[in-house]
Amino acid sequence: MPGKEIFKELFLQEKPAEMLVFLKKGDNPNYATEVSKGVDCTYSHTIKVLDKFEELELVEFSKEGRVKLIELTDDGEEIAHDLEGLVRKFERKIEETDEESEEEEDEESEEE
Repeated sequence: MPGKEIFKELFLQEKPAEMLVFLKKGDNPNYATEVSKGVDCTYSHTIKVLDKFEELELVEFSKEGRVKLIELTDDGEEIAHDLEGLVRKFERKIEETDEESEEEEDEESEEE
């Protein structure tokens, strides 16, 4: 799958983006079960996405007994940070739009 298609498939979808941010926010080590519960996603889908993240070198797996630990790579950390920034920008923009709408409604109410 070409790089642009992987990017669109992973990062323009809600759950994969949430997974990356969850891994950044979470206490290390992380387990696939924790990730799936943390982003309200099925375990099998979580594993599929995490495997793609590993292919892109965004996460690394290590074994601890029978459990696989998941850790973000430097690139994964950077992308998760950027995604968090985008979310904050969108949230601020929505708040500004809501405030402007409220002000317009107040002005219209005063005119009546």
